[in-house]
Amino acid sequence: MTHAVPLPCHHAPTAGLVTALSLALLLSLALGACAADNARAAEPQAVKARVDGTAAAKPAAKQPAAHAGSKRSPAAPRNGGYANRADVAAFIEQLVDRHGFDRRALEGIFGQVRKQPSVLRLIAPAPSGFKRSWEAYRARFLDPLRIDGGVAFWREHEEALQRAAGVYGVPAEVIVAIIGVETIYGRVTGEFRVIDALSTLAFDYPRRADYFREELEQFLLMTRENGADVFAVRGSFAGAIGLPQFMPGSVRRYAVDFDSDGRIDLRSDPVDAIGSVARFLSEHGWVPGAPVYFATRIEDTARLGPLLDAGIQPQFNAVQLAEFGVSALGSAPDDLPLALIDLPNGDAPTTYLLGANNFYVITRYNRSSFYAMAVTELADALRSARR
Repeated sequence: MTHAVPLPCHHAPTAGLVTALSLALLLSLALGACAADNARAAEPQAVKARVDGTAAAKPAAKQPAAHAGSKRSPAAPRNGGYANRADVAAFIEQLVDRHGFDRRALEGIFGQVRKQPSVLRLIAPAPSGFKRSWEAYRARFLDPLRIDGGVAFWREHEEALQRAAGVYGVPAEVIVAIIGVETIYGRVTGEFRVIDALSTLAFDYPRRADYFREELEQFLLMTRENGADVFAVRGSFAGAIGLPQFMPGSVRRYAVDFDSDGRIDLRSDPVDAIGSVARFLSEHGWVPGAPVYFATRIEDTARLGPLLDAGIQPQFNAVQLAEFGVSALGSAPDDLPLALIDLPNGDAPTTYLLGANNFYVITRYNRSSFYAMAVTELADALRSARR
């Protein structure tokens, strides 16, 4: 869950899933993907296909009162939901001006939207003094449920995974691993009404209000384009949708009708989810056949500050890393840009690695080094289990 601004690790994801997961797991999942670039028009059915985030196997029923594009939609009384708030009224006015939405239809929708206190609890930052642990995080995803389930998912959808790898250059195991981390292969996709979750975060979570207002705008555009009922779409507490936990902006930019059935369904169609995950990574710069990371040798951790402060985007070659007593283990080319990644382990020693371009690309899906490494290690485990 467009990542101009980082989202907390919970689908990241999400990946923020609500039903049947503990709070710790909720907070460890990634939010969903981030929309940053324009989608490629040449990909299979990406533009013409219907985009549908709902779980139904058939098109969502159109309900005029919940359709933001219908000029026949009556407005709900302005005594409930969000409709009587000045900031919401201003947001509605923006949508009318920018996109030609019907004002009364939007007022009717926001009159039925309800603030969700549980959303605010789930997305709240960790308490002061909390020590992040890579080993604890890793254990949540490198488990038999995701490894065995991933192997089964891979076998069931092998043709689609091979095709996605051929079209987009992303290995099957990486695609499967992301879906496994996000939703355990579609088992837990979230039961919040997306309109409620996004409205709560857009208007009652100042820390990330701009980001979630953008995603709320994208959601309303998405449902208008598809004729979908805004109240029927379910997702995570952060508004991420379907097997891959795409945020609405990412649905509109990267989702693809990979089975060519005329509609994009990320909630109940694994083939569309497979193609969409592969497309997202490809659009964000995945390099086929390139490494994800390298193990590293550290001479003195006290010298690492400048490398860590530089962030996770690869920019240091072997000579520059050596100036700080850092070197890659393995066959890393001397001119390959790398970034020093730290994975804290609570009171135990920190784990360090050198992230390459493809590691950075995974963090565009969820801006967490923990997330990217969990996906990478799960992908390795799935590939080994398939042998």
